[in-house]
Amino acid sequence: MAAAFPIAAAGAAADPRLSKEVDRLGNYPTRVQNKLHDPSIQIEEYMHFAKISRADEDNMYGPSSEYGKTKGPLQLFVLGGMGRKPPQDARRSSVASNVFTVDKKPDEKAVGDEKVRSASSDNESPAPVVSDEEWVRASRAARTATWGAIFYLITTDILGPYTAPWAFSQLGYGPGVVLYTVFGVFAWYSGWQIYKMFLQLDSDRYPLKGYGDIAFRVFGAWARHVVNVLQSFQFFLNVALIIIGSGMSISQMSKEKLCFIICVLVSMLAGWLIGQIRTLQRLGWVANLAIWLNVTVLIITMATVANGPNYTAVAASSPQLLPDPSNPAPIQKTGGSPAGLTFDDNVNGLMQAVFSYGGATLFTELLSEMKRPFDFWKALLCADLFIYCVYLLFALEVYSFQGQYTFQSASQGIAAYGPQTACNALSLISGLIAACLYGNIGIKVLYNNVGRELFKWPQLETTKGKWIWFIFVPIYWGLAFIIAMAVPQITNFSAFVAALCILQFTYTFPPLIMVGFKSQRDAILPEESFDPNTGVVNRVDSGFKRWSRGFRKEFMWNAFDCFYFLGSLTTGVLGLYSSIKAMNHAYTTNPNLSGFTCKSPTG
Repeated sequence: MAAAFPIAAAGAAADPRLSKEVDRLGNYPTRVQNKLHDPSIQIEEYMHFAKISRADEDNMYGPSSEYGKTKGPLQLFVLGGMGRKPPQDARRSSVASNVFTVDKKPDEKAVGDEKVRSASSDNESPAPVVSDEEWVRASRAARTATWGAIFYLITTDILGPYTAPWAFSQLGYGPGVVLYTVFGVFAWYSGWQIYKMFLQLDSDRYPLKGYGDIAFRVFGAWARHVVNVLQSFQFFLNVALIIIGSGMSISQMSKEKLCFIICVLVSMLAGWLIGQIRTLQRLGWVANLAIWLNVTVLIITMATVANGPNYTAVAASSPQLLPDPSNPAPIQKTGGSPAGLTFDDNVNGLMQAVFSYGGATLFTELLSEMKRPFDFWKALLCADLFIYCVYLLFALEVYSFQGQYTFQSASQGIAAYGPQTACNALSLISGLIAACLYGNIGIKVLYNNVGRELFKWPQLETTKGKWIWFIFVPIYWGLAFIIAMAVPQITNFSAFVAALCILQFTYTFPPLIMVGFKSQRDAILPEESFDPNTGVVNRVDSGFKRWSRGFRKEFMWNAFDCFYFLGSLTTGVLGLYSSIKAMNHAYTTNPNLSGFTCKSPTG
């Protein structure tokens, strides 16, 4: 994974539904937040308004619309632009009256068809005056990204194959190609499932803004909290992981003359300072550089890898491969699993493939930015094919030249100091960008879903909210530094993150949520109905009988998804076991990979 910035780059726009200019991480007016997570709303209501929104999008941006007849994103990219302006005369054809209604409360007063809520305290901004049609139009205006922009964002979020060559050194040519292919296909399948659920559950009235929202609408509040906590934990561990990699870059650039603790501390302090930026828009133009920096590093690595392995770094991190660094054994490549490696080593290599495709965590956020979410499949397919080709090309070339001596981070395995330093400098910049973005999103997920809901913190834009942010950022980065220095093992640590978090979001959760969604959708009988005027859902039954009826509607497909879910869950358990075992073994046998030591993993 590389830098993730789903709402900061191409296609992003300010959300006119908000009372103040903020990035879209959940800071809706209070009444909107309450409706988005109202447990009394049934799935029939979500699906009803989703159909209306999809029809409106097709009318405004579909192939037969004026917008659809203009030049596409690829053509405009060639001509110098990525976006298109919607037709000036395009109007929504299905904006019904009272499309967004709220029960009147004691502290509200009606103004025509609008409601104004009085601010309960100085720390909370008053809710904006939003009429029904204004809300729907604003919801449309907040969705500005084309599928070309989303292709760019998916590629930027996922592309980062620096550990792919090391994975091949643990798997061999045959298993490596097969597993990267299989995991690539299933990553696409999971993304397609998220895409299909989004189309049927998202609407202008009830917009989906995150992965947890899909889980909430299918399984309820508990599922949303599980997803949000795990997502926050993933972002936190990603920050710690990037701090380790950046510390290794600084260590190599100093020719291992600096204490490794100082190298990691410098990386942490830099992220701490930049992390004080609250709005992602201010990081957007910098974040766009990340993909080009990553591509440059890949090109330099591939151009110089033929000079031979970095035996110094290999001896420091994997001394069993070099009993005598002055007399290394010949480079060996294998078609099958390399001799001398255990099943745990193979699984840790496999987890790098999982880590490589770990972008589904943010697919919902990307979909929520699109003018026409129906076009997401194009971006997903093109991005996955592009990423798969880059992974295989890069991994196969580096492994072919370095064999068993392939280093954990491919660019740091370059023997020549000049290109190695150039790659480290570029990786340091892109890594810092990625860490700041992960930290920014991670802190906001915690702030909005834990701080605001449990501890009643104010909105982030208030003075009190800004002070909480100012205090929380150094605590967040400080804890990440402690984790990074406690386990300075980039491949074992990344395998742990992949097994615990990334595999769940990309492979485990999508089929499970899809089965739950289809079981409810397909259980709806012809005589059942939803009245949009009253919001009442009429059902003839409930409970297990209803769920089982829906499950049987597409029994074979649902059974396959259940098998897929169980297989992913089992793989995650194996990955956790293998990564923890590997971390413990390295921690006790290799002083360069022990916690809080001045010795560097790069030598």
